[in-house]
Amino acid sequence: MLLSSMRDVRFGYGDQAVVENLSLDIHSGQFIGISGPNGAAKSTLLKLMLGLIKPWSGSIVFKRVLEDGSRISVGYVPQQVASFNAGFPSKVIELVRSGRYGRLGLFKRFTTADHEIVERSLKEVGMWEYRHRRIGELSGGQKQRICVARALAQEPQVLILDEPATGMDVSSRTDLYRRLNDYVKYKGNTVIMVTHSLEETGPYLDQVVQLERKENEGWRCLVTNSCSARFGQEA
Repeated sequence: MLLSSMRDVRFGYGDQAVVENLSLDIHSGQFIGISGPNGAAKSTLLKLMLGLIKPWSGSIVFKRVLEDGSRISVGYVPQQVASFNAGFPSKVIELVRSGRYGRLGLFKRFTTADHEIVERSLKEVGMWEYRHRRIGELSGGQKQRICVARALAQEPQVLILDEPATGMDVSSRTDLYRRLNDYVKYKGNTVIMVTHSLEETGPYLDQVVQLERKENEGWRCLVTNSCSARFGQEA
C-alpha cells in the first residue's frame, strides 16, 4: 500500500529553502531508514510527511484511512524528545500508560488488556524493570527508550522515529533495531526512522532514503532497497 507520496515539494525556513523539488514514495510494511549528513533536512522531511509543517509548494499525501474505513494509527517520536530534566516527577510506567489514552473506551478506564500492552511495550525496549523509577533519574538513552515504549503502547500501524537511538550504547542500539525489525516483519507494520548509522542499521532495513545536497548539484533523494539497487530519482 502506498502510505505517503510527495511530489515536487519545496520548503524552507525564513527565505532559505532546505527542501527543493523533492519527490518520494513510501510504501507500508517496511522498515525504512532516512539518512544523510547534518543539515540534510531529515527531520524536516518527517514533519512534512506528517503534515506538521506545510510545504511552500508541491503536494504531499499521507494515507490516514485504510480501505475498510478504519483510521491508521501513527506513533511519532521526535528528535531529542527525551530531554526530561532531573526534577521531572512522573514515573516511567505513568508516561508509557499515557500512550494508551487515545485508545481508551467511553469511561477512560484501563482494562487488563491495556495494562498488558503497557507491560509488553516496556519489555520490548528492555525497560520493564525500570517501570517505577522517576523519569528524571534515568540516563539519556533510557529516557529515549521509554519514549519509544510510549509510542509502541499506542499500537500504531506506522511508527515514525527521529534518531531514536540517541544516547544509547551499542548493545542497546542493536537491540532496538532488532526489535523494530521484528515489529515490521512479524506484525506487518511500518517503521520510518531517521538514522546517522547506516553501518549499524543497514542489516535491519528494507529500504534507505539517502538525502544528499552537494554544491553545484542541488538536491538529490536516492532510494535504495535491501539489495542495494538504486531505483530512486534525482529530485
